[in-house]
Amino acid sequence: MNRNVIVTGAAKGIGRAIAERLINESYHVIAFDKDQEGGSALQKEFYGKLDYFNIDIGIETDIRNFFEKFNDKYSDLYGLVNNAGIIRDNLIWKMSLIEFDTVLSINLRGTWMLCREASIVMKSQNYGKIVNIASRAWLGNIGQSNYSASKAGVIGLTRVLALELGKYNVLVNAVAPGLIDTPLTRQLDKEVLTKLIQSQPTRSMGKPEDVANAVSFLLSPGTNFITGQTIYIDGGKSIGAGL
Repeated sequence: MNRNVIVTGAAKGIGRAIAERLINESYHVIAFDKDQEGGSALQKEFYGKLDYFNIDIGIETDIRNFFEKFNDKYSDLYGLVNNAGIIRDNLIWKMSLIEFDTVLSINLRGTWMLCREASIVMKSQNYGKIVNIASRAWLGNIGQSNYSASKAGVIGLTRVLALELGKYNVLVNAVAPGLIDTPLTRQLDKEVLTKLIQSQPTRSMGKPEDVANAVSFLLSPGTNFITGQTIYIDGGKSIGAGL
């Protein structure tokens, strides 16, 4: 077993942190990202430990073409980390159908397509681990009816796949990040960001590495009796604001 792990959206932010953590733990990372410049830089930095593919997970043919040739290049698929995702925030009466469909297409449909193709490989080899990056936002965020719906779908998908694939020794779990310090988060208005941080029980933001740690845990050999679960990496936000 070569411990090959696919990580989507691997060129930056949380995805990059996940890729780096897995490489440091001697996994071989297969990085998907449509950011060709970022992906190529990643492959150059981790030459021999990471393979980059310019794949848009919203395009079925991109995914199918990769998996049709998978066995020609790789001996096994130990894990899949569905991290790629997008946001198109708007209040519902302002949100266009395109904004809604685009988010669902990447965040939910793309995750489903990757799970479908990976499950075929993992089922045939009788082992594998899938970690879907959901979000605490599935509980509800104003202006994110599309994003929240997509991430709620990812959690539902995770639970169903755990039931369907368990007898094939394929484990499926989710990680639900909250407020994480990424370049996208730093683009928020400073006053808004301060209020968000103060609403956290921990009064702080998480780091991409915090999410990577949870993914690493779920992929590790010591978690072979955990499936269908969602781990929140949100500083306690999902249980309330605290005092």
